[in-house]
Parts: sequence; structure tokens; C-alpha cells
Amino acid sequence: MDCELLEKIYKDASMGHFACEKVLEYLKGKDNKIIGSIEKVRDEYSSFLEMSRDKLLSLDKKVEDESTMTKMMSSMGIFKEVISDNSDASMAEMLVQGLVMGQLEMEKRIKSASDDIDKEDLNMAKEFLKFQKKAEKELKKYL
Repeated sequence: MDCELLEKIYKDASMGHFACEKVLEYLKGKDNKIIGSIEKVRDEYSSFLEMSRDKLLSLDKKVEDESTMTKMMSSMGIFKEVISDNSDASMAEMLVQGLVMGQLEMEKRIKSASDDIDKEDLNMAKEFLKFQKKAEKELKKYL
């Protein structure tokens, strides 16, 4: 069974959750107004992470995270951004960029999904895309 969509949801949710966690970690003790919104986005990512992981495991598929190097590079980029400008607008811009990249990739994958793809997987991908768009709109309030 082809689980490409599920694997993509898992990887994107994993990296999104990781990025939100890092931003929150670096903003700890600061009074940024965006923190609550980032926590909501992180929690949504967590939900999709869990759903996609559970489905992959139920299909006896190996759950693969992004490489340590990818996460380290992401972490360093986030740290650099927070050090240079930890304003709400800067944090929102950084997270929105990631969301937009994820949306474009997810839209392509949904459009090119074959007819024999599992309808549940396709629905989860569409829900994930809807979440990404909602999160982008939420974070853009801080730009």
C-alpha cells in the first residue's frame, strides 16, 4: 500500500511541531504576544503527528523522522532568527514561510494522488492542508 501522503503528513507535522517547540523554547521568559498562537499551532501539529504515526504503524510502516542534521539546521536557523529579532512579526514571518512551503508541497501531492489512494489518507491530507492555511492566517495577524 502506498503511504506517501501519510508519510508526508508525518514528516511535515514533525518538523512543524519541532519548529514551534524551538521557537517557544527560545522565547521562554519573554512577553511576546504570539506565544499563545504558536502553542495552538504546535498542538495542532502534534495532533496530526499522532494521527499519521498511528496510521503508519497500524499498516506496519516504518515511521521516519527528518534527519538529525535537518533538525539541527532548522534549530540553528530558528536560534539565529530569535537572536537577531525576536519580535512577534519576525517570529510570525519565519513560521508562515514554513507553513507556506508545506502547503505548496501538500497541494501538489493531493492533486497528483492516484485514484487508488486510501480515501482516509486523502482526507487527512486535506484536513492537514486546511490546518496549515488556518495556522498561516492566525500567525499573519502578527505581521
